[in-house]
Amino acid sequence: MTTTIRALSVTPLDIPLHSPFGIAGGAQDVARNLLVTVELANGIRGYGEAAPFPAFNGETQAGAQAAIEAVRSAVEGADVREWRAIACQLREQIGSYGSARCAIETAVLDALTRHYGLPLYVFFGGAGHMLETDMTITTGTVEAAALATLDILDRGIRQIKVKIGGSELSHDLARITAIRAIAPDAPLILDGNGGLTAEAMLELLGALRLQQIVPALVEQPVPADDWAGMRQLVQWGGVPIAADETAASALNVLRIAHERAAHVINIKLMKTGVVEALEMAAIARAAGLGLMIGGMVESILAMTMSAHFAAGLGGFRFVDLDTPFFLAENPFEGGFALRGGTIDLSHITAGHGVEPANP
Repeated sequence: MTTTIRALSVTPLDIPLHSPFGIAGGAQDVARNLLVTVELANGIRGYGEAAPFPAFNGETQAGAQAAIEAVRSAVEGADVREWRAIACQLREQIGSYGSARCAIETAVLDALTRHYGLPLYVFFGGAGHMLETDMTITTGTVEAAALATLDILDRGIRQIKVKIGGSELSHDLARITAIRAIAPDAPLILDGNGGLTAEAMLELLGALRLQQIVPALVEQPVPADDWAGMRQLVQWGGVPIAADETAASALNVLRIAHERAAHVINIKLMKTGVVEALEMAAIARAAGLGLMIGGMVESILAMTMSAHFAAGLGGFRFVDLDTPFFLAENPFEGGFALRGGTIDLSHITAGHGVEPANP
């Protein structure tokens, strides 16, 4: 069959950053990712990216590469038209490495939709082809936060995400206050990456209210397994609470809905792969939970795939697809078009529309 996978390959994809990308759990100065290529019997190639982020969930480049190599023989010879069956096998064999599953599933779906001449946003449902992304201010000094805010506004980006939890509350308060002074109208998302307690987050929210600062969203303020803390913040925080690290699987999203442990689910294809992410979105919608799309420290390839996913499904209120801004190099051609904070996929005619600059 022309849609049979003739070969799967994986190579390191090391991309330097302009400056370290800091979250509460640590910082990354180089995106140590992986490029996966699947080649069909008819010569069509599909591309996927794995972006393990040790500070987020402990995944490493070496571990992701080993996981991909472990399933190579199972993927080669499979038919990309049976993409859900392939994904099911990946979940069974390398379920703990979401970035590896994501890379393979992305490459498989890219090859499939290139074969049929279909853009992935249409494949995912065709709800739309445009999104509006925020841009992140990573952990650091008050001065660095102020400079980053000016840069974001210069880019024409309207929404700002602020990493918190890597220092004392007073420091985070000073950073947020400085950002608000420069961008008084920008919706603010505060992202703790599990670096705070529920009590500390409530204290910070109270201090912000005294300055008439009300975040548009607070994302994962407490550790992933602090279900009581998440429930407490939903009850008493007075702002929408998003689950990221806690929303690590479809099963967890079901539990979040049952326990009312969040208002919004941050779906990242790198956490689970594409197919389980579809299940997470379906559960969230059925339960009345809001949707957010995000990612790790990813290149234009993985970010464009996530844009196809969110635009095609529709209904994603919060969009955080900004990490290509932080990369000092772009080893790819194509991808989403960007005007200010507006992501546009309408020019892409097949697949996700990204290819290596030097294949």
